[in-house]
Amino acid sequence: MTLDLTAVDLTTEVVRTDRLVLRPFRPTDVDAVHRASQDPETQRWIGLLPLPYTREEARKFVEDIAMKEREDGVGLSVVIEADGELVGTGGLHLRPGRLGPEVGYSIAPWARRRGYASEAARGLADWALGLGAPRVHLFTDVGNTASQAVAVRAGFTAEGTVRACLEYRDGSRGDAVLFGRLAGG
Repeated sequence: MTLDLTAVDLTTEVVRTDRLVLRPFRPTDVDAVHRASQDPETQRWIGLLPLPYTREEARKFVEDIAMKEREDGVGLSVVIEADGELVGTGGLHLRPGRLGPEVGYSIAPWARRRGYASEAARGLADWALGLGAPRVHLFTDVGNTASQAVAVRAGFTAEGTVRACLEYRDGSRGDAVLFGRLAGG
């Protein structure tokens, strides 16, 4: 069984959880994305985030990457919204391959420790599995224990360490923990 996207329009698809709306990016999200990306923890764990992260970098991400990814049918990049406010960003990258779609998430510093990351990751995984993906996965830096805890709370199982699979802005590479969720389990 493979992911069947024939019933959805990726340019407008919204995923809802108990507390969150995972919606498409809009140009009006640029300032909030820029603000969230000034956080040292965000910069630490998103290894390819340009530094300094300017408003123009945020605009490029929102308009040239996230919105285009949906238009091209290769991903479901989302704003994680709670009570009408951007509390993070995330997505489901739909690259074909044995591992299936890849979940990603980042929570803004003003919204951390409320369970939004695990709720968003679970929502994105449930969406893909509900459309027929046999599995979904995510990677976390081996040092990012907070993100590893998020993955477990979202129903993912640690499957092992993938050596040198993460790229960092200084050109070095790092190890990641691979997590997976299977359909029906």
